Amino acid sequence: MLIAKSLDEISYDRNSVITVGTFDGVHLGHQKIINELIARSKSRNGRSILITFDPHPREIAGRGPTKLLTTIEERLHHLSQNEIDIIFIIKFTFEFSRLPYDEFYKNYIHDKIGMSEVIVGYDHMFGRDREANITQLIDLGKRLGFMVDSIPPVTIEGVVVSSSRIRDIVMRGDVNLAEKYLGRQYSLEGKVVNGDGRGRSIGFPTANVQPLSNNKLIPAEGVYFVSVNLEKQKYYGMLNIGCRPTFTAGIQKIIEVHLFEFEKNIYNKIITINFHRRIRSEIKFKSKEELATQLKKDEQECKIYISELNNLK
Repeated sequence: MLIAKSLDEISYDRNSVITVGTFDGVHLGHQKIINELIARSKSRNGRSILITFDPHPREIAGRGPTKLLTTIEERLHHLSQNEIDIIFIIKFTFEFSRLPYDEFYKNYIHDKIGMSEVIVGYDHMFGRDREANITQLIDLGKRLGFMVDSIPPVTIEGVVVSSSRIRDIVMRGDVNLAEKYLGRQYSLEGKVVNGDGRGRSIGFPTANVQPLSNNKLIPAEGVYFVSVNLEKQKYYGMLNIGCRPTFTAGIQKIIEVHLFEFEKNIYNKIITINFHRRIRSEIKFKSKEELATQLKKDEQECKIYISELNNLK
């Protein structure tokens, strides 16, 4: 798979099948589009090209910073699990955002990359101020000589799977439902940084985690059952997101994870946190002893989930 960041890196081939989108989350709806992209390119004995954008168009289109399900690095990791021939990352600037829709498809794709077919989602909007939709794309295809396939949405229990819906779900902490829509656990990459050691004082040492990206969407405050990937090993634990009201009246959110039966020093290590379930909301306890008692209950609940996961293997 080639990851390209300029048109100069991509040779012209008329027999290319293209898809275009931000693909934040690479959720089940996106995966359906990608599977069709690969199938159509193979049926044509051509090549598959996925075009995406960085930063997210919402950041440039006057909406300000956008909290994302996946950073560009995470997005590329998930996309690379598929047999896509080329991923083309377009740097999304204000100037680029002002391109009329027909100029984008003609000047960037048709004339420079080559295309025989475009695979897009049912709600595909593109061009300056999202001025065009599937109807305009089909008309453009007739003029320039390429086919357009619109992929219907994926629904779960009658609900359409979409990036915006999953963002809302993660923000309220329902990571179990987010997993159903993503096809995998919601995850967060971060660096382990120094904390104040209060967790160790009550028998639950924690690793404080600093997300690698400020644009990464953090789940709602609370305690979660998680797994952690560290140096090709997986560990289970429980994680707290919040302001630790039992100890401080601060307002800064802290992410701290306690790994079960784990004693290694992992300061400055990069870890990936996979969210399985939200155990409870964050609570202010009257004492650290009362907090420790609750944490033991949380740990037992997490270990029930670990047993359930082991039984599924």
